[in-house]
Amino acid sequence: MSNPMSVPMASSARGDVARRLWRLLEPVHAVVYFAPEPLEEFRSAGYRGFWMGYFAGRAAPLGSVGADVVHALFYNFAPARVSRALPAAWSFAPPEQALEARVRGSVRALGRVLGAAADGPEVARAAELAMRAARSAPAEGRALFAANRSVRVPQEPLAQLWQAATLLREHRGDGHVAALVAAGIGGRESHVLHAAASGVPRDVYASGRDFAEAEWASRRDALAERGLVEDNGLSAQGRRLVARIEERTDDLAATAYDVLTADETDELVRLLGPLARAVVSAGDIPLDNPMGLDLREVLDQG
Repeated sequence: MSNPMSVPMASSARGDVARRLWRLLEPVHAVVYFAPEPLEEFRSAGYRGFWMGYFAGRAAPLGSVGADVVHALFYNFAPARVSRALPAAWSFAPPEQALEARVRGSVRALGRVLGAAADGPEVARAAELAMRAARSAPAEGRALFAANRSVRVPQEPLAQLWQAATLLREHRGDGHVAALVAAGIGGRESHVLHAAASGVPRDVYASGRDFAEAEWASRRDALAERGLVEDNGLSAQGRRLVARIEERTDDLAATAYDVLTADETDELVRLLGPLARAVVSAGDIPLDNPMGLDLREVLDQG
């Protein structure tokens, strides 16, 4: 339900706000995947290797879930990659320990990057606003978001900010998967389509998403047969499709922010800007990555 004091925005304007906030919140969340501290915490919990920690941490809100469910919800990983980590991870440490490890590691990483600002009033206020949005977001049809929303909210402001960023990230991600499914773009094809749209090198996906050259070529050929990609990237038809998917994703994500007034939304953007730029500038998250976010835009965003 919208805040009664807010003025409804046109769909495109709401979508623009959601996209701007995603650019600022995604780096805050993503330290859990790229910074050394979360990896150390997952290893201390007993998980073996990066990928077991990744899948255990991200899937933990679902409980002791198996590979099939995670493959379906995460949407774009190679099935063999998921099945090497789950359900085996739960024999090393239960989901409760994964939840604790991911928060501890992420807070440590953010504390290192932000320094004295980590304990400042700006972080506390950003956490308050972001968590209010996250807790108000509709959960229907968004299984991964709903699972994360059932996790206890930490009281420490920096931990709360990370948790809010995670909730809003998974809320947006569930909506993005729905938009891809509606457009007939499978999870593995979505990487190839994004690479054609963004210019992210194929080798980023080869290492980050287990793409052998043959599979990449096969997926690209399938997209070419649909008239979506050409030798130099997206075709005109492909650009229109990607624009529709991104616009729909933004509009679906915008429902999380209806609870905030326009002034509160502007305040959240202002507070998150320096935090996100500090995270990106620290260099833990590679500029070329498979997340779908161009971190250069974060550095450029005022």
